Order: sequence, then structure tokens, then C-alpha cells
Amino acid sequence: MSKELKINDLANIREEYFKSDKNKVLRHALSSTTFNDVFISLDKPEYRDFTFSIDVKTLPVTNQRRSGRCWIFSASNLLREMIAKKANIKGQFEISQNFIAYYDKLEKYNYHAQGIIELITKGAPHDDRKVAFLLSGVGDGGQWQMYVELVKKYGICPKNVFPETAQSNETMGSSKLCNSALRKFAADAYKAYEKNHDLDELYALKDEYNKKIFAILTSSFGVPPQKFDFEYIDNKDEYHIEKDLTPKTFFDKYIGKDIDELVSIIHAPTKDKKYNKTYSLEYVGNVVGGKPVTHLNLEFDRIEDLIIQTLKDGEIVWFGSDVGKYGDRTNGIWDIDTFDYESAFGVSEEFDKADMLDYYQAAMNHAMCITGVDLKDGKPVRWKIENSWGEDAGNKGFYLMSEKFFRQFVFQAAIRKKYLNEVELKALEEEATLLPPWDPFGTLAD
Repeated sequence: MSKELKINDLANIREEYFKSDKNKVLRHALSSTTFNDVFISLDKPEYRDFTFSIDVKTLPVTNQRRSGRCWIFSASNLLREMIAKKANIKGQFEISQNFIAYYDKLEKYNYHAQGIIELITKGAPHDDRKVAFLLSGVGDGGQWQMYVELVKKYGICPKNVFPETAQSNETMGSSKLCNSALRKFAADAYKAYEKNHDLDELYALKDEYNKKIFAILTSSFGVPPQKFDFEYIDNKDEYHIEKDLTPKTFFDKYIGKDIDELVSIIHAPTKDKKYNKTYSLEYVGNVVGGKPVTHLNLEFDRIEDLIIQTLKDGEIVWFGSDVGKYGDRTNGIWDIDTFDYESAFGVSEEFDKADMLDYYQAAMNHAMCITGVDLKDGKPVRWKIENSWGEDAGNKGFYLMSEKFFRQFVFQAAIRKKYLNEVELKALEEEATLLPPWDPFGTLAD
């Protein structure tokens, strides 16, 4: 037994490696071919069939460009289907993702600054893990409940009223500068409180930094509309116009309280989380005073049943998944059997789902919409996914998830409460167990 990696050990490993002709072939292939192209497998072509027994028709796909706003795009895609159904809209129609992202960033910087103030007054040092979490910065990500809080407070508007800008399509620059302001605020706040212990001084300081961030975001994303006219063509090719709407009156008319019927359900098979219990996350959110990000943990078979019920009723489903593994972006396939790493190296990207969560191998990193499923003898074999990476990616913007991938890498969905049973509804009313901000079920908000 040895703690160090010895030269002799490496020599023995090297000698064994060169005895294998398989390693030679792999080395030659990988020297001139991209990694995944070497290991792609077509042994199971049935997993690549874009035919679905239940297929909800949707409006054209959207494109989040070089930003991490997938949760906003996918949630807005869900809402636009509700609006299009009520108004019988024909053709392209999008909710302004920029509008929601603008207010999300404003709210999140205030939320993080407020959290820092709370931790300062509790005596947390600057290198406290929760302080470090807040100072890791505000990103583009978010959770379902964070979207709900934004649209209920600020409303929504059509994309043509508040379109994308160069900065909203590629948010790195503005986020970097705003995060610098957040960290400078924290440095100033710690020094001020150490000197005077004056809470009012901290809030005045936060107000000053909020003004700086407002200027950065408004200059980058644009000035959100106060009023607008909603114009569209219906399925009978008739023109409609609704004048002098505000984002809030537009939301109230077409969505309103309906959004509160949708709740977050998750599959967390880890020992620290029980089924039919709710969990919330500390310091994961955006709107101060809003409803916390809360998840109802259910077994996966139950989650699939709820999703299928929703699709059968003609509605699409917002969901969160890990899409960083086994992805064939060219053909639009997520399937564990698409890439065969194990035959080559004895290593796989997937193992026990609970272990993947506990040991940082998998977590939610992308949100999309489920629009279809192919059932065989009542059981799902593949799922149709509406992505937000534009029509050039995948199958005209749509993707396929095999059932094997779906069970292993899907973690969250937003489901109407009407589909839940009495036990599940009761669990929603109980006090949620508070999880630390770095729990894997907060990662979509990174």
C-alpha cells in the first residue's frame, strides 16, 4: 500500500497498456477524431425514431443563444401555448424572454445583497460557506418558482414589444460587471457594519448598489415597456389588436391564477430526502418576500404517470434535467446507449442515481418542455423534447430522450395540482424541510 503514485507503478501500468491492441486502435482513432464521434453507437436504431404515440403540437422552437436562460425560455414556451390556445393564435408567437430575464437579474442582485446583510448581522464571517455561495455570483439560471414570482409581480409581454439585444443574447459581460458590484457591496458592507453596527447604513448601501446594477442592466437589456398593443392573427386568418395593455394586465388576462396551479415535483432518491415530503432551499431565489423555491419529492414511476396524464390532456410539461451526458446534438438524441465508453475504458458516465446526486456526477443543468411520449403496452419508451437551442440543433429544434436516459437524468417537472392525490396535496401544505443552498436541487438556479 502506498499513498503516492510511484514511478515504478506508472511503468507497470504503461507496460500493461501497450500490450492491448484495443488501446492502440483507440489511440489512433482519438488522435484525429472528436471524442464522442469515436464512441457513437448505432446498435439500437429504434431509440432514434422520432415517432410518438402522444404528440402535442406546439408553436415553433425558440433560441436562447449564448445565455443560460433555459428556464425562462422553457417556462415561457409553456405559457405561450396557454395564450395561443385562448386567443387561437396562428404562426409564430413568443413571450419576451428578455423582459423576464431583465427583472430576474434586478431581483436576484437585491436578493443576494439582502442575504449578505442577513448573514453579516448574524455574525457570519466573510469566508462563511453561505456567504461564499451568495458571492459566487448571480447567473442566468433559475427555478420554476422563481419564474412564477417574476411573472406574478411584473407580468409578461410579447417578444416583439421587448425584443432581444446583443447583451441579452450573450450575458457574460453584463453579469461579470454586476457580480463585481455585488462583491464590492459585500466588502463595503462588512467594513461598515464592523465600524458602526448600523443596519440602516447597510440598507442605504444596498440601495446605492441597486442603482448601479439597474443602470448596467437597463443599458444592456433595454427599457421594458410600460404599455403596448397586442396584435396577432388567429387560426381563421383574422387580425386582432388589444390596445393599451400593461405587462401585468396582459398576464392577468391570459394566465392569472392559473399559474399557481403548477407545482414543482422532483425525484430525489437520496437518503436525506423522503418521498411525499416537500423541500425548500435556503438562499436560492430571486424575489425577496416571494414564495420560496419548494419541491415535492415523488417516486419516479409516479412522476412519469403525472407527466403522461398531462400530455394526454393536450398540455406540455416544463421539466429540469442533466443534459451534459450522452448527448448527440447533431441528431437530437439523449440516450445512454448512444455512446459506448464502457467497452473501451470500463468507465461510464452514469451509475446509481442517488450516488450521482450525492457525489456531484449529475444535477439539473437545463430546463425544457416535454411535448410527447411514445407508449408501448402503456409504458414509455421515448420522449419528445422541445428545446430552446434554435431550429438548427436536433430535429428542427426538437430532441428525443430514451426512457433509460429519462429515468436516469430527469429530476424535476412542473405539474398541475389537479393531478395530485390526497397524500401529495397534503404534503404540499406541510412545512418544507430547509435544504442548504448548495444542495443539487438548487443547481438549476446557478
